[in-house]
Amino acid sequence: MPKSLISIHDFSKEEILHILDIAADFEKNPNQPILQGKVIATLFFEPSTRTRLSFETASNRLGARIIGFSDAGNTSVSKGESLKDTIKMVSNYVDLIVIRHPLEGSSRYASEVASVPVINAGDGANQHPSQTLLDLYTIRQTQGRLDNINIDMVGDLKYGRTVHSLLQALSLFDAPQFTFTAPEELSMPNEYKEFLKERGIPYHETTELSYGLNQADILYMTRVQQERFSDPMEYEKVKNCYSLTASMLDEAKPNMKILHPLPRITEIAQDVDDTPFAYYFKQAKNGMFVRMAIISYLLGYR
Repeated sequence: MPKSLISIHDFSKEEILHILDIAADFEKNPNQPILQGKVIATLFFEPSTRTRLSFETASNRLGARIIGFSDAGNTSVSKGESLKDTIKMVSNYVDLIVIRHPLEGSSRYASEVASVPVINAGDGANQHPSQTLLDLYTIRQTQGRLDNINIDMVGDLKYGRTVHSLLQALSLFDAPQFTFTAPEELSMPNEYKEFLKERGIPYHETTELSYGLNQADILYMTRVQQERFSDPMEYEKVKNCYSLTASMLDEAKPNMKILHPLPRITEIAQDVDDTPFAYYFKQAKNGMFVRMAIISYLLGYR
């Protein structure tokens, strides 16, 4: 079975650092058509802008061609075709598959039936490992290290697949310190807190945005994801739980950077964009270099 990237656990610490080093090389020289003649499928069963365009741009800069869809309603899935049949069919045509799907576990299943490498571009509230790798790349870029990082994760920690993956990845490095800032309804699930406890990694929980703000090296903001709520009333209760403004950053550490997987709604005010702490747009750009690295690595070219 070809190597895939479904969970951040599919890569060792050494592989993660290797991917980050390859990405740094691509950032210096982003046009490296080493995958000419390769075909990559982007299968997005769930809406996406940044992730899909980032993967497609990465593929294009590597010289590969793209097939796929961004709306499953226009495919045979709408006729009742199973995920298994879709993946096996697409595997016949391409060298690698990038998939986003709303069901947790769908990407792992896809990798088990595919004959080519599969990259999980997000499966429900579960994992988003390419986002995690670009987050690690950005943290290392801004802090000069991945050890001893103080990170404050804010917002939707219950459904936020990006924070779940990032927490697990940072646990591979020395002395991470976590603050979880969320309303009780959206608190970090117990399985991830147990994960940290088993490894002796400290964390603090709070509902107050001001609590961990001034100690953080990284302030990782997330939006409250309306699409994950089955009860609209529950969403209404928490949708505007936090709003970071520039005036709240007066006592922040000089090295602190604000990250966000985007899109943002109201959780980061526009005036934050003009502060030296804002780094989320550069973070999004980093996604292209990191995804170039992941694709080329899985296809055996780096």
